[in-house]
Amino acid sequence: MNAELVRLIAAQVCIHACMTGLRMATPLLALREGFSPAAVGFLLALFALTQVFLALPAGRFADLNGLRKPVRWSIVVAVLGAGVAVIWPVYPVLCIAALASGGATGVATIALQRHVGRAVHSTTQLKQVFSWLALGPAVSNFIGPFCAGLLIDHAGTTAGDTTGYRAAFLLMAVFPLAAWWWVHRVKELPPVVADANGPRRAWDLLGEPMFRRLLIVNWILSSCWDVHTFVVPIIGHERGLSASVIGSILGAFALAAAAVRVALPILAERLREWAVISGAMLMTAVLFSIYPLLHSALAMGACSVLLGIALGSVQPMVMSTLHQITPEARHGEALGLRLMAINASSVTMPMLFGALGAVIGVAGVFWIVGAVVGVATRSAWQLRPAASV
Repeated sequence: MNAELVRLIAAQVCIHACMTGLRMATPLLALREGFSPAAVGFLLALFALTQVFLALPAGRFADLNGLRKPVRWSIVVAVLGAGVAVIWPVYPVLCIAALASGGATGVATIALQRHVGRAVHSTTQLKQVFSWLALGPAVSNFIGPFCAGLLIDHAGTTAGDTTGYRAAFLLMAVFPLAAWWWVHRVKELPPVVADANGPRRAWDLLGEPMFRRLLIVNWILSSCWDVHTFVVPIIGHERGLSASVIGSILGAFALAAAAVRVALPILAERLREWAVISGAMLMTAVLFSIYPLLHSALAMGACSVLLGIALGSVQPMVMSTLHQITPEARHGEALGLRLMAINASSVTMPMLFGALGAVIGVAGVFWIVGAVVGVATRSAWQLRPAASV
């Protein structure tokens, strides 16, 4: 792992931790203020809403402008989003913070992923660099919720008071500022000249069966991540767990995802993308059937670790496959379509989870999604290259 890749990972951690910390703290504050699970689901959906509309423009913007300019704008928006929550920690402002931090993270992610994918030239290297880059969200999924939980419990006069939440939001506003220090020293890659005679509509990429199948599988697995993020705070709140414990359970998931991504670059040459994705889907289906039956924080933490191992292995394989099956001049657009698909799911699914949770309970949400994942494993198996079939 070279120095430039380290800088990109560090920048991604700084921006992404802002969003993940807010995504853990804002629903807890909403629950404390008496809002329903449906309102919490709506709030969580907003973290993905701006990414749905910005993904394609952000992809094209990155194709035209490279790395630094998109990241710079992302940092500004992320700081402003978290900053307003410090001043006015009320539900409508929490919604604004969710929109801003989510959109900023999405734009920065596309620019970073595009840059990394263009910097290497073999399939093994693709799996390696995307495994390392995927450490960023995994680490920030621990840092953001864990630090926010500690401040919520200990920064105020009493655990969980408004001062604690303000302190958490302030730290989330500080995180993105460090990202520019890392990114401004990364060298821009030369621009790619697109084929003037080629199709330029992003939707044309969906005409490719492999790309379409990859998006479906990625969407389903990202929904599993959303289920875990949405349901664990609600289950923990119902069972009387503190914000620190809930943050630690989510942190255990993130650490496990990070650990498996550390191992993937070492094993990259022996791994096949379709096989890793298929195995992860089967493991997730089993764990989702077990999770709601667990009642202690320790058992929930152990299941989170296993789930983190399964879901943490997926993104590097998806990103490697995507860069192999799309033209280099259109990587930004392809990444934008992927981000649009998974975040359209993240907008609708938390609201659906909230509505389902109110009717059948949060355990039923786990079981339904687990069943869908099990059935969809066949699509992951079909990602095999023709020579492997």
